[in-house]
Amino acid sequence: MKIKTMFGVLLIVVLGATLGGCSLGLQASQDTSLKVGLLPIIDVLPFYVAQNKGYFEDEGLQVELVPVKSAQERDALIQAGEVDGALTDLQGVALFDREESLLKTVIKARKAYPDFPHFRVVAAPGFEVNSPADLAGVPIGISQNTIIEYLTDRLVTAWGLPADQIAIEEVSAIPVRFELLMEGQLKAALLPDPLAQAAIAAGGSLIVDDTQFTQYSQSVLAFTAASLEAKPDTVRAFLRAWNKAVEDINQDPNAYRDVLIETTRVPPNIQGTYNVPKFPKNEITTEAEWNDVVDWALEKGLLDEPVPYDRAVDSSFLQ
Repeated sequence: MKIKTMFGVLLIVVLGATLGGCSLGLQASQDTSLKVGLLPIIDVLPFYVAQNKGYFEDEGLQVELVPVKSAQERDALIQAGEVDGALTDLQGVALFDREESLLKTVIKARKAYPDFPHFRVVAAPGFEVNSPADLAGVPIGISQNTIIEYLTDRLVTAWGLPADQIAIEEVSAIPVRFELLMEGQLKAALLPDPLAQAAIAAGGSLIVDDTQFTQYSQSVLAFTAASLEAKPDTVRAFLRAWNKAVEDINQDPNAYRDVLIETTRVPPNIQGTYNVPKFPKNEITTEAEWNDVVDWALEKGLLDEPVPYDRAVDSSFLQ
């Protein structure tokens, strides 16, 4: 009887470890720490929800947030090996992987939905745009040679303005772009939400957004090839925690508005009214989406040759 009892206890322990995401085996087999570079933007909300709810700890992980103020700072940390992964965009991944696989997309972090825009081209207060012709030759504030310029080109041409009539003005810092738009020094600008909604609430007007052209707009979580090779189970555990947080957010998005305001940039004029968007769960960039970004980068001379999809995107980490 005593032997049976001991066997039963042992069986419960083993099953508990297995059903709990194999965290015991994970801790014993590989490094369970991750450093992730995050910009203070809405796309990173699932990270903070997972952190606050203890989902990373439940998976046996030690996840460190490394705050970055700009894409340039984030990319420098990736290049130096100071972080294992980061929230980034497809063009950033493509530039890292020009010659070899250095950075790999493992999951979509954010995308546009028909009722939740990700990016919008907004007109300055007092500047009326009623048709594509009204925007011909009008400089649009963007960050050149980035995913911002890609989205501007794709959204405005899909809306109906010929590519040769698109004019741009370099304003790389998004807060500065917002201020210049509000002051009328820019007639139009491409802005991410919630800043775009704040611009509209302050008197600007919508020209076009990505709700109609959702194939163009996404951010991704990417990890270095070295991290994926050294600790694949740790990354999978991270993504399990991330997806749990996404489930929580999608069940009641506005329940996490306070977390969003505390951790990201939500302008004061919409903090009480901004609706938290849905997030994609367990999705990854398609080959068609990847190839379109690569084609654009080739046209702009940012790439000398195509970057293959399988060099930069790894779907094996999806649940």
